[in-house]
Amino acid sequence: METVYLALVAVLFLLAISDLVVGVSNDAVNFLNSAVGSKAAQMRTILAVVALGVLFGATFSSGMMEVARKGIFNPQHFYFSEIILLFLAVMVTDVILLDAFNTFGFPTSTTVSIVFELLGAAVAIALIKVYTDPNALPLYEYINSAKALAIISGILLSVVIAFSAGMIFQYLSRALFSFDYEKRLNYFGAPWGGLAIAAITYFMLIKGAKGASFMTDSVQDYIAHHTGTIMIAGFLGSTVILWLLNRLTRFDILKFIVLVGTFALAMAFAGNDLVNFIGVPLAGFNSYEIYAQTGGAPESLLMGGLAGQVSTPTFLLLIAGIIMVITIWTSKKARSVVKTSLDLGRQDAGDERFSSSFLSRSVVRGAITMSDYLGNLLPDKVKDNLRKQFDESAFNQRAAALGKEAPSFDMIRASVTLIVSSVLIAIGTALKLPLSTTYVTFMVFMGASLADGAWGRESAVYRVTGMFSVIGGWFFTALSAFTMAFVVALIFSFGGVAAILALLLIAAFVIYRTHKYHGQRMKEELEQEKSLEEEALTGEKITERGIREVSEAFGQFESLLDETLKGLKDENLAGLKKTAQKLDKLYKGTRKKRQTANRSLDRLADDGLQAGHFFILLSDYVHEMTKNVKEAVVSSLNHVSNHHKPLLTTQIEELEAINDNLKNRFAAIVDTMKAYEPEKASEIIDSGLPALIKAIRASRKNQIRRIQNKEVGTRNSALFFNHLREYRNLAIFSNRLLKIYEDMIVRSDEEEKMALESTATAPGI
Repeated sequence: METVYLALVAVLFLLAISDLVVGVSNDAVNFLNSAVGSKAAQMRTILAVVALGVLFGATFSSGMMEVARKGIFNPQHFYFSEIILLFLAVMVTDVILLDAFNTFGFPTSTTVSIVFELLGAAVAIALIKVYTDPNALPLYEYINSAKALAIISGILLSVVIAFSAGMIFQYLSRALFSFDYEKRLNYFGAPWGGLAIAAITYFMLIKGAKGASFMTDSVQDYIAHHTGTIMIAGFLGSTVILWLLNRLTRFDILKFIVLVGTFALAMAFAGNDLVNFIGVPLAGFNSYEIYAQTGGAPESLLMGGLAGQVSTPTFLLLIAGIIMVITIWTSKKARSVVKTSLDLGRQDAGDERFSSSFLSRSVVRGAITMSDYLGNLLPDKVKDNLRKQFDESAFNQRAAALGKEAPSFDMIRASVTLIVSSVLIAIGTALKLPLSTTYVTFMVFMGASLADGAWGRESAVYRVTGMFSVIGGWFFTALSAFTMAFVVALIFSFGGVAAILALLLIAAFVIYRTHKYHGQRMKEELEQEKSLEEEALTGEKITERGIREVSEAFGQFESLLDETLKGLKDENLAGLKKTAQKLDKLYKGTRKKRQTANRSLDRLADDGLQAGHFFILLSDYVHEMTKNVKEAVVSSLNHVSNHHKPLLTTQIEELEAINDNLKNRFAAIVDTMKAYEPEKASEIIDSGLPALIKAIRASRKNQIRRIQNKEVGTRNSALFFNHLREYRNLAIFSNRLLKIYEDMIVRSDEEEKMALESTATAPGI
């Protein structure tokens, strides 16, 4: 039996390695977004700074390990056999849950997940004890409810505090420096940097040192009794050194602050969040040590020993830190999570990932009203000064000059985000409260973005929806973590070793599938970005690219419509579901292209603007046509899924005839765009469209006769008319595509040639 439990402890440590990988991939957003978004340095430099911070911070984590052992439940009331199953349930749940969030690029809280997983698994084991053991204690005796509530309250409170602190400090900082901050840095840069370094030194060294496994009592006593001296010396010394460096060598103070802040935040992350990844396995190992030393029966050995102080060996913390560093350097999923955060905080409006909602519109409307009211209370002179300080034109000019290398925001905001986040997290670490680094850094970042004017009228509703979506994901994390850990603990308790092996295999399969899905999605996104960067250079190239995208889209429309009609004819539900999945992928792709089409204008010369305008309209029309195809596919899927009567043979034949006509039209339009012939274009526009609409009108009349003759029902008619309507819309939009090609590309070229000819034959030339 001892061998079995040793094997289970080994499994815990294997899960810890996996949890470190998936957990750090999600939490990388906490310390990467500011440096990456402001482009303070090359990515390798940023990652090197992060690596050092993580390694240092890992050694400061020893004190926090108590949370996993006794922070959520009372171990003295659980037997060894129960505690091992509890820890296993927590680790399996954590690996699956965090990997799912990473796959979809959502930053979540590893602290919240581990806290609620411990709570869910402990409640499950405690309920089994209550209902099976006549001598069991009441349920509340097994759960450390006071500590759990304090942790949960601290986490939720940190959301409000972090957002408010980020907003206030960013507003004050921007009012001091403005967006055109280079000149003011000569006067305020050194004191600003000295204040930042002093704050980071105080909270990272003085407060964080209390949890370090290697820090002696004499050193801690010295630091505690000389706090004021260290703070003053740190501020004055940093200010003087930074001022001299700036004057003598043009040292970039802001870049230095951002990199030091990144180091500090990475250090705070490792010091605070390492418990989330290895705290449970270490608690499991401590439980096994107690079991091995006492030699009691696993089913009767209470784990009161976990309630005491247990020191974590420094070498184990360093090993965990090394795994975290390797993950940060290699994880592609970490980049996805960082991208989500940067999209919500970048200074300019553009490709918004989230749509608007009633809640976001209401919040933005209320914020605008309040802002106008408060603005009216200020004197005109004060309002004018603030307006100048928050004028973004200087940032926009720098961004335009840098092109694709432009940062998402400047280093003033990056430094504020890092410093405020580091201070808040360090306070939580010092107080032994596992504040969520994700909650703190994300909300500080959001508050700073709001104060900095990044949420303008163009993007505010979308950014607010995104923020609410992420926060909603956090609450989902808590609920799903508790529920999943609760269920897994029950399965382990009743299923034994067989259930453990089965769930471990399932977890491995789920991670493999999500990794494959994420890799495919990232490949598609990179291909899209690459094509935008490489080809959107000249008017000729962007026209060629537009024609190619029309050709590809038309080909996919034809395939999807063919599959839809075949699925309707055969009542093939599985086939229609596959078609719907293909359609969903196409829809997302055309929507992305429409949202990013304006990037095609960024690097175009003046003589290519007409082609850029054509490409934007083309992207819009193609996406609208995708909506028409989607309506046809989804309505067909719903019809078959609800087991309604199939379409009549004559109806299928009529739709197939119209579909073939539309396919021929698509092919003719693409051929005309590739090799333009005026007569052929005129035939397609002036003759082809009316003929197709006439056929659609005839089918509509036939359907009305069938309704009058009671041959078909309401569901049948709704589906048939829906298909006819979407075919008609597809034909009309395809006509518009050819017309804008004629107007903007063909005739524009002809006018240019005529202008050149008239110039060449003018007198005096």
